[in-house]
Amino acid sequence: MPETDLILRKWTGVIRTADEQAYVAYIAETGTADYESTPGNRGFQMLLRALGNGRTEVTTLSWWESLDAIRGFAGEDIEVARYYPEDDQFLLERPHHVEHHRVVNRSASIG
Repeated sequence: MPETDLILRKWTGVIRTADEQAYVAYIAETGTADYESTPGNRGFQMLLRALGNGRTEVTTLSWWESLDAIRGFAGEDIEVARYYPEDDQFLLERPHHVEHHRVVNRSASIG
């Protein structure tokens, strides 16, 4: 993937709907802190989508200045998802890979 001025990193997993509040709080203490402290991170969002049957899809979106900045967060193999020790108590689906997208058009502010 060629360098660009902004890269979106996307991860999606599944948790129990009953664990939504606890998982959001857990990520605020782990993932959000890591995103914010990594040079080159330009922001982060977490999305929740009810799937039914007591399951919720979780998607995290983070924006980065460069692939090198992502390496500072994820390690050398940026295609592999990064997990924390307590993730197993929440995640019903734990994908091995993440997606990266070049951002080619955007507004000045999304929220």
